[in-house]
Amino acid sequence: MCGIVGGIAQRDVVPIMMEGLSRLEYRGYDSAGIAVLDQTEKIQRIRSVGKVAMLQEMVDSGNVSGNLGIAHTRWATHGMPAERNAHPHMSGEQVAIVHNGIIENYALLRRELENQGYRFTSETDTEVIAHLLGSILKDEQDLLKAVQKSITRLVGAYGLAVVNTNDKDRLVVARAGSPLVIGIGVGEHFIASDVFALLPVTQRFIFLEEGDVAEITRESVRIFDNKGNPVERPERTSELSASTAEKGPYRHYMLKEIFEQPSVIAETLEGRIHKGRLLEDSFGHKAKALLDKTKNVHIIACGTSYHAGMVARYWLEEAGVPCSVEVASEFRYRKVVVPDDTLFITISQSGETADSLAALRGSREMGYIGSLTVCNVPESSLVRESNAVLMTRAGPEIGVASTKAFTTQLVALRLLTLALARRFGMTPEQEEVYVNELHALPRQVEVVLELSDAIKEMANAFSEKNHALFLGRGTFYPIAMEGALKLKEISYIHAEAYPAGELKHGPLALVDAEMPVVCALPNDPLLEKVISNLQEVRARGGELFLFSDHDVQIDLDRFQNLTLADIYPSTAPIVYTIPLQLLSYHVAVLKGTDVDQPRNLAKSVTVE
Repeated sequence: MCGIVGGIAQRDVVPIMMEGLSRLEYRGYDSAGIAVLDQTEKIQRIRSVGKVAMLQEMVDSGNVSGNLGIAHTRWATHGMPAERNAHPHMSGEQVAIVHNGIIENYALLRRELENQGYRFTSETDTEVIAHLLGSILKDEQDLLKAVQKSITRLVGAYGLAVVNTNDKDRLVVARAGSPLVIGIGVGEHFIASDVFALLPVTQRFIFLEEGDVAEITRESVRIFDNKGNPVERPERTSELSASTAEKGPYRHYMLKEIFEQPSVIAETLEGRIHKGRLLEDSFGHKAKALLDKTKNVHIIACGTSYHAGMVARYWLEEAGVPCSVEVASEFRYRKVVVPDDTLFITISQSGETADSLAALRGSREMGYIGSLTVCNVPESSLVRESNAVLMTRAGPEIGVASTKAFTTQLVALRLLTLALARRFGMTPEQEEVYVNELHALPRQVEVVLELSDAIKEMANAFSEKNHALFLGRGTFYPIAMEGALKLKEISYIHAEAYPAGELKHGPLALVDAEMPVVCALPNDPLLEKVISNLQEVRARGGELFLFSDHDVQIDLDRFQNLTLADIYPSTAPIVYTIPLQLLSYHVAVLKGTDVDQPRNLAKSVTVE
């Protein structure tokens, strides 16, 4: 969601911050701004609604420069997208702040500050923090101590960065519930909400922990915990490079990431399977100890990751492992019954999803044997706070609509299923079959990607439509949910997914000649039942768009079908995801929407 960049250096930090904002555009935002302490020791602030490019034009025309500054991309929560609501926010001419997160007691604080004479120019919760800090600085001249005092008044989540005209050589940041990272340089330091923002200037990072406050100068970084005690946080070297997140020859990041799936799936499998065997030691000793004790599994996730969890439930229960899957925002607010020996699993692309992170923290007091996360970002909060980790190795995913992160999550969950299945009676012969099917997966995905042009032709039938229905049964029901989500996210077509057997219980009332119906038809035991469901659609004039195995016989009239060749049963849900991604992409391109940054959405959902 919102993005933070800042820095203190001997050189001009404005180009570095603007590049950082550009690299954070994938997170989703509606406005952007920058504040710099210039050579006259005054704060120059520029804000703009719209893209970072618009802010760049204003910065260029305003001749903005300075050695200390903060910048921000905002995704609207409190207050509509408008310049007055864009960050940075200021209190008088002395203090400027940027903020990620949500302050839950902002209304109470706002009334208190208004009674003190402070005038508010925005509807945001962030301006409350600025004026609160300004009021404290009247009595407390030390910026670090003022920030430490101000955050004791805040209820909610925040990642904060503050500059003050009276502290020209210091940048202060704080983190609670919203990630912040410090980039280490020589005679300069930088801050950001995501390492991607800083990769052009450093690969050395310190990740702030929950409750940390940091004082950053050109020569040093001092960190204090939530009790005000000095602490050391480890420095880490990122393996990512600045060029990792480039589009290359592709028109959109999403298309690039769709076509990267054979390689990232192979990378996710690398070192984890060999000669028909799962190499369980590659999960790490912490994972093995947890899996040895596991008799039940609870999976918690949001959005696309929730769909991955739903597929995993079918796999796990087929292996004999009791499993429940729940949306994190629901789980964290209800009473949960935890069976004995239950493993708590979170799934997240970013590792910073606010609801999943809160659910993980709450789970520690609920009687689980431990936690495991399936995640794509090694330095993320979920990774650092879970007992065990299974990385997906998808690499940076810039498109808001997740593609390669989803399929690599499924691969990781399939590996996890096999690890647990060993403990629930899977024979070596069965394991060899499943492992060989995983080994063949990258090539099968490559073959499906060759259908892109044919799927582009199919997409023409959707360009003028306003609604679509996706159907599936078994493991293909959550794949249908994922297909519907992709279509609605980037083309803005209203799309729903249903178990095919539920058609007659309501959604059949929506079917007519204007309702495209999309369905996967794998050659599995439910095939004939799904075809019967599709007959119900055709009887109401619905137009069918099908994806099937090569040997499936379809006894229907008036339908479009693309054949996906030989697909192995255990990995079929992963393979069938690919054409649904391509369909959504090509429909969005035909409709002229913003494929990589769809309206109202954010990549990393770090607020509740």
